[in-house]
Amino acid sequence: MKKISSFVEENKVLNYFFTEWLPWILWVVAVTFLAVLTTVVIHLTPLAEYDTTEEQESTPAALQQDSTDQTAEEMVKIPEYNPDKKIDAMEREPNLHMVIPSRSNLTAASYEVQKGDSIFAIATKFKLKPESVLWANYDLLKDDTDSLSVGQTLVIPPTDGIYYKWQKDDVLQTIADKYQVDPIDIASWPGNKLDLTNPEIKPDTYVMIPGGWRESQKWVIPTIWRPSAGATRSISSQCDLSESGAYGTGTFVWPTTNHYISGNNYTPTHLGIDIAAADGAPLYAADSGLVVYAGSIGGGYGIMVMIDHGNGYHTLYAHNSSLLVKCGQSVNKGQLIGYTGNTGNSTGPHLHFEIRYDNGWVNPLKYLN
Repeated sequence: MKKISSFVEENKVLNYFFTEWLPWILWVVAVTFLAVLTTVVIHLTPLAEYDTTEEQESTPAALQQDSTDQTAEEMVKIPEYNPDKKIDAMEREPNLHMVIPSRSNLTAASYEVQKGDSIFAIATKFKLKPESVLWANYDLLKDDTDSLSVGQTLVIPPTDGIYYKWQKDDVLQTIADKYQVDPIDIASWPGNKLDLTNPEIKPDTYVMIPGGWRESQKWVIPTIWRPSAGATRSISSQCDLSESGAYGTGTFVWPTTNHYISGNNYTPTHLGIDIAAADGAPLYAADSGLVVYAGSIGGGYGIMVMIDHGNGYHTLYAHNSSLLVKCGQSVNKGQLIGYTGNTGNSTGPHLHFEIRYDNGWVNPLKYLN
């Protein structure tokens, strides 16, 4: 050691290196080592030590407990690779077509009534309720589904509700109250294209009132009562009803051979059912009673028969081609009274059939046997 020390002291170059450069070199090496060590420690530190309080609170207690009780090897078990072992997997076929979500139309459409059409069929075609189609065409149909005729052009609203023509003095809140909706429902409907901050609507502009509702205003043929019904009954007929006539049993049979609906069903806007029946098919009395009307009549019913069953019930048969009974005649249950047809406002042969009780209407499907 003494020889080395004396050699360094005698050699000026080595002496200068050890006294001047070596300390600096050692200092740089030490700093570099500490930086590398710090980086390695940071990357190897478990992520759990850096979880925030919010993340820890969002982790279920059961999972937190499991993670502290299990070792890393127990928590993550990697299976050994075996090239000869068959692995079951779920296959997924590629779908090359884009799925476009369905959305409502924003503008009204027009539709020309075809042979065999009904309000129910048209509404179903456009995915609407029958009432929405009727309300949008009040000037043409007067809320009467039986006023539908081939060749008519209907307005089809973009969605269910009231398709309304704005009047000069209309106020948004008043119209919303009238049709039982919130004003924001009208203002925010995209097809109306209104400014929510100032929803001004010009007169004669058609506005969609989504979800709007109103009472139907359909004109219906009044119920005709036999004289024995009492002085309080309204009596109007084209014939003499002097005889009391037959009385019904209170139960009803199908008036046609077919027992299914071909068009409109029973709703508050269609107070009967449309039964499938070919032109000239036999028509039967649903129950015994007295014929109080037999012949052509307005309102789109064509050739019609009405029977008073003497127990509060009436039945009505419309759109017939011809009749075998006359007003004032008694009929028996199941008796042939005429032939079905396509008279009046009708888009195809069928029977419009109603059951009325005490000046009201009931669903025939609940009574037919």
